[in-house]
Amino acid sequence: MHSGCQIEISVEDVRLQVARGESVALIDVREPDEYALARLDGATLIPMATVPQRLPFLEGLSDEKMLIVFCHHGVRSLHVVNWLRGQGIENAQSMQGGIDAWSRLIDPSVPRY
Repeated sequence: MHSGCQIEISVEDVRLQVARGESVALIDVREPDEYALARLDGATLIPMATVPQRLPFLEGLSDEKMLIVFCHHGVRSLHVVNWLRGQGIENAQSMQGGIDAWSRLIDPSVPRY
């Protein structure tokens, strides 16, 4: 679907894709306690440790949408996207800077922690 896409995507590009109504799925790989502190509307919480069990769900989702994976600062999400690509899911990208960058650069109403 999106073969050859970059492994990382900027928060600005994610904002544009969402605003244009592009077919993207926001996947939050933080822990539930982090999700309780700050979240992005429409994101699906799949904590990093549970991603392998959720692989069938993510594979199905990736058939229809670009997976935009994010965490707090972008480190865990990059690991997850590398792993997903190793499982054959090419249309997955890590949001650079995570939800912290989203709060700083896109939407200051999202709490920082």
